[in-house]
Amino acid sequence: MAPAVDVGSSADIIQSLKAKAKQVDLSIFPDGLKTTGQHPPLADKIYPYSAFPKRIEGPTEWKAEDYANNPERWVHQFSEEELAEISKTADDFIALGKPLTGINKDNFRLPGLEPALITMRRELLNGKGFILYKGFPVDEWGLHKSAVAYMGLGAYLGYPVSQNGHGHILGHVKDLGEDSTQIDKVRIYRTNARQFFHADDCDIVGLLCISKAEFGGESDVASIHHVWNILQAERPDVAELLTQPVWYFDRKGEDSEGEDPYIKAAVFYLETPDPADPAREQRVYCKWDPYFVRSLSRFSDAGIIPPLSAAQEEAVKLLEDTCERVKLHMILDVGDIQFVANSHTLHARTAYRDFGPDSGKPRRHLMRLWLSIPEDEGGWRLPFWDSAEKKRGGIQVDDTPPVARLDAD
Repeated sequence: MAPAVDVGSSADIIQSLKAKAKQVDLSIFPDGLKTTGQHPPLADKIYPYSAFPKRIEGPTEWKAEDYANNPERWVHQFSEEELAEISKTADDFIALGKPLTGINKDNFRLPGLEPALITMRRELLNGKGFILYKGFPVDEWGLHKSAVAYMGLGAYLGYPVSQNGHGHILGHVKDLGEDSTQIDKVRIYRTNARQFFHADDCDIVGLLCISKAEFGGESDVASIHHVWNILQAERPDVAELLTQPVWYFDRKGEDSEGEDPYIKAAVFYLETPDPADPAREQRVYCKWDPYFVRSLSRFSDAGIIPPLSAAQEEAVKLLEDTCERVKLHMILDVGDIQFVANSHTLHARTAYRDFGPDSGKPRRHLMRLWLSIPEDEGGWRLPFWDSAEKKRGGIQVDDTPPVARLDAD
């Protein structure tokens, strides 16, 4: 199966970037690992539409009705024993006096829970791509212990990466009163606006519900492989357009020195071949966020990049509408943790309204983790130079250090 563009070996480019990634200032990144950030795909790793499957089958391709009435297949209630182990390990870590940015599997041991977490991680990466945990006692534990416990769980799934230009490895989804119409400057998670179906710049995203809104803020998940099958059956022309590297994605000012303020890429990709097993399936991977595609008028108006074509505008709408057709709806209660794979699912959020200031109730608040998994630890084989890096993806601006604050700022 040949790539779409033969530009010769990209080995020299990759090695140069890998060498640079290892030149880490340990006073800023004590574990020696730095979020690699957003990058355009490697041209010789992009495949033509003709190489894509006409239909996808298997556990990654699912329908909402498979799970809507079968919560036992995707909802796990923490047991008293599991919570006791997590609680003790969190207390032990806090007693060490280490910062949240220092949490890892070696200093957050969960021997009882680890086998189940390994199984769940495998299901996230190679199965349906989502799970909902219930019963995290956030009100009892408070913000600090809840954050420690949550990040400790996350360490068994992947490496935490920076989620924005401020280096936040523990993010906070909260309405800070920012103007959601200013999409070229504002990240939508800091508003109460609807978030359309999208994938984040990591392998797995986690959301821990600290407090709920008065109304809305509910979650939807869609199997991108089911969406692909529908597009192939009903609008193969749109499916083809989404495989072409003719889409521009905004960095929204979160770029390092020397980087373009946008990235030219495709929406659907094929995994790269497995060197150890050339016959292994190359799965369909999706990287998409309409807010980052629609926010580029400052460049297209200036003639720097082309505006979205009529065909692209239609594709944007059709992709969203198709996700709406097949979505699984869920409501996160206080103490719920949702983990979602970004490789083969898209997720969305309804608009919401917080309780009024005189209600005495807190604003909606979700703690967010972006977790990355390199190829050699089970991550998908992606068409980006950093696919084998531990902290691949994320958003990294120059040498901004990682931080893990307990609330939004």
